[in-house]
Amino acid sequence: MKPFMDKNFLLNSKTAEALFNQCKDMPIVDYHCHLIPQEIAENKQFTNITDLALRGDHYKWRLMRASGVDEKFITGNGTDEEKFYHWCATIENCIGSPVYHWTHLEMQRYFDYDKPITKDMASKIYDHCNAIINRGDFSAWSIFKKFNVAQIGTTDDPIDDLKYHKQMAEHRAKDASLPLVQPTLRPSNIMNIESPDFIKYIGKLENASGFAIESWRDLQNSLNNRINFFHEMDCRCSDIALDPPVFVPVASEEAVDSILKKAFNGHALNPIEVNQYKTALMLWLGEAFHAKGWVMQLHMGAQRSNNTRMVQKLGADTGYDSMSDETFSSPLAKILDALEAKNALPKTILYGLNPTSDAMLATMIGNFQGNGIKGRMQWGSAWWFNDTKIGMQKHMVTLAECGVLSRFIGMLTDSRSFMSYPRHEYFRRILAQLIAGWVDNGEFPNDTEKLNQIMGDICYRNAVEYFGLEI
Repeated sequence: MKPFMDKNFLLNSKTAEALFNQCKDMPIVDYHCHLIPQEIAENKQFTNITDLALRGDHYKWRLMRASGVDEKFITGNGTDEEKFYHWCATIENCIGSPVYHWTHLEMQRYFDYDKPITKDMASKIYDHCNAIINRGDFSAWSIFKKFNVAQIGTTDDPIDDLKYHKQMAEHRAKDASLPLVQPTLRPSNIMNIESPDFIKYIGKLENASGFAIESWRDLQNSLNNRINFFHEMDCRCSDIALDPPVFVPVASEEAVDSILKKAFNGHALNPIEVNQYKTALMLWLGEAFHAKGWVMQLHMGAQRSNNTRMVQKLGADTGYDSMSDETFSSPLAKILDALEAKNALPKTILYGLNPTSDAMLATMIGNFQGNGIKGRMQWGSAWWFNDTKIGMQKHMVTLAECGVLSRFIGMLTDSRSFMSYPRHEYFRRILAQLIAGWVDNGEFPNDTEKLNQIMGDICYRNAVEYFGLEI
């Protein structure tokens, strides 16, 4: 029997141990996350372990709800110590869950606590962690340095003023050990023309860009203004949630203008008009990103805010999303093809939430590789509900079978929590064991130099090259 989560956790051979050990301390490129820029720039000081480990982490909230914990002790007005107790009482029963592994890695790496987490130990763990947090040197920046975080890609609305990114750049100019923090343009609010908040958002975009928006051309000018501003602030990446992707034959500019003005005048749009607008905007954005040399990320397969009562109470992104079973291979291919036909397809990362789309995405990227760019099209890291041991294994096996695994740009946290960096270690352990299995089974040469190169490329170097990072 192997010891509980020791130094060789998930590593089942000497080959795996050697592969992991040579990459475990490599810098982290966390190119897509949801950390709050203000908390990064202001070097957030954490009040206690609950503030650090549970605030905003809907992965953990969902498990607590499934365990019968009252919402008072999840997002409500229960005390922080009560919330932590209920989390410990939950996690001790989560056998087989990646969150069980993440949580224990978090306790090991942040607080040198290597025993199983249980409700009986909750009070002692709470006091132990808080004593470390309250020493005075436990902050966002200390976490970045501890885990050798080289780059962070936040997720930012086009109307954001990015003042905290500017502040962080100034801090980094004085302290090179801090990570490069880059904004990522996420134009979902301008994409969702059917939303009841669309007109209100247009007003915010007008204020941010300084352009009155009364037409399709005005909207393009306004978005160009924001894209240029984001580029000046070191943005090199976009992110669009397509729930789901749509594609209809491209309407004329006059037709799109008419659709937009109809929405401005408060008239309901029919589904065809909504999809014509979304198609036109998606293609225009793709061309704009290509012109800037940006990477385009497309997240697909989510069905969001399913529990209306709780979402109205707590807001979006609080643990009420799931996988969608809608198929989207045809509209996705048409979007990519329409951009490629104009030689305007940016480097693109495709993420799918439902594993039924895995083989489709793994083969879809092969349709649009080329232009002399290594891994120009990427099937993004196993995402959200797939961010598990088996999910990551299946993702990488499918990618290896259908493409070139060694060009994969690797792991990201996709997290709102500063507690999430051990997920990169989890990924590196799973990758090391996967590759070692092929080697130990005689399916790939035991060539130490080549194997170390592949590990280092996937864990770090590919992402640096892909995003053109200077770190």
